[in-house]
Amino acid sequence: MQKILVANRGEIALRVMRSAREMGIKTVAVYSAADRDALHVRYADEAVFIGEAPSSKSYLVGERIIEACRQTGAEGIHPGYGFLSENAAFARMVREAGLTLIGPSPEAMEVMGNKLSAKAAALKYNIPMVPGTEEAISDIPEAKKRAVEVGFPILIKAAAGGGGKGMRIVEKAEDFEEQMHLAVSEATSAFGDGSVFIERYVSSPRHIEIQVLGDTHGNIVHLFERDCSVQRRHQKVIEEAPSSVLTPGIREQMGRCAVDVARSVNYTGAGTVEFIMDDQLNFYFLEMNTRLQVEHPVTELITGIDLVKEQIKIARGEPISFKQQDLEIKGHAVELRVYAEDPANNFLPDIGTLQTYVTPKGPGVRVDDGFEQGMEIPIYYDPMIAKLTTYGKDRKEAIERMIRAIDEYQITGITTTLGFGKFVMQHEAFTSGNFDTHFVKKYFTPEVLQTGNAEEAMIAAIVMEKLLGDRSYHQNGQMMATETSAWVKNRKKLV
Repeated sequence: MQKILVANRGEIALRVMRSAREMGIKTVAVYSAADRDALHVRYADEAVFIGEAPSSKSYLVGERIIEACRQTGAEGIHPGYGFLSENAAFARMVREAGLTLIGPSPEAMEVMGNKLSAKAAALKYNIPMVPGTEEAISDIPEAKKRAVEVGFPILIKAAAGGGGKGMRIVEKAEDFEEQMHLAVSEATSAFGDGSVFIERYVSSPRHIEIQVLGDTHGNIVHLFERDCSVQRRHQKVIEEAPSSVLTPGIREQMGRCAVDVARSVNYTGAGTVEFIMDDQLNFYFLEMNTRLQVEHPVTELITGIDLVKEQIKIARGEPISFKQQDLEIKGHAVELRVYAEDPANNFLPDIGTLQTYVTPKGPGVRVDDGFEQGMEIPIYYDPMIAKLTTYGKDRKEAIERMIRAIDEYQITGITTTLGFGKFVMQHEAFTSGNFDTHFVKKYFTPEVLQTGNAEEAMIAAIVMEKLLGDRSYHQNGQMMATETSAWVKNRKKLV
């Protein structure tokens, strides 16, 4: 391939194009009406307009992507992540057009795109599974009976999707029927498929995933793990590599399991095998994401491997450029997803103009972004502004560099997750490594961002309780933040 089209936008489009340029490969950008002046459009060698701003009329229209390849002579397509990256129908369309998708086969996508068929494939290799049903279940009395056999609390999960949609935690049998109806309805609405299954609920889970690469010569390797346990709405916000809790023995076991999962579908390209781990370090297969992950930079930093270059080489028919025994973990990396979101308002998206936008620099700091000062955050797409990743000789240094980088990152005009990221980096649960996927629920409150640290947040909560009975501190039923801050600043007097 001498020219590839990147069927995506923003920071991931730029990320792919930069590796392609280093390989001497020409790149083609596609863009919607909202992205006419986007950085990825300006960076590419060529750019093709593909439609109106909504992704359903542009980035999700496979026929327009194929036509853009024909117009420009692009031989391959890199889908990035999101949009069409895990769409088996699009992968077939690319194949039928005589083009190369820089990703796995449509057959592998189909199997791993459904949690139940993915579990069936993995079971052939005796991969550990969370106790539960191995097939879709729709009959409510039968489902309830199976749930009782598994043991409460249980999870009802959508077979066709992720991101927490179609997922319900059921603590006791009398709540099962209502939650089953809600899960099926949400799964149908979100994925067009109401199939659900049941798993035992792991109460204090860590989310651990393993990066894998497979080539067309039968070689499959893993590039160690990422810990993605700090999440909001079942979606990752902070990731790190390696995990702070894995022993060398468990790391080796998980790596072998991930390779076997990939082997079960003859996987080619970059993929991620996801596991859930309990507080006794027992791990269970969850699913496989058949694409490059948002959090891939932490893996690149601890291994020295450019995953995008490896993807392109594999798509060209070349073998993976290294062996499993060549890999070792060097140092530690942490990534914060910098979203245009308001953490104090349930992480709801925020839109507006980047009035100030200055990225951090210096040793061990990497910023993958797709914006510059003065640009607007479009309402049509994911609100991620950038991925801020720091690297150090050990976990402590990586965290210290992340705190410094957050302090240097200047963004005004919109609310972001930077303050939330600093709170996490400074929290004892995170620095000690003693946390799970319930971190946000357990430790985070809006008051943390108003006061700046966890100690003051606790005092602010006490103050709030004290003030709730005083009408002079309320306006339209809400306590005035300025008064809270005044009380917190005088916390010694309060004590």
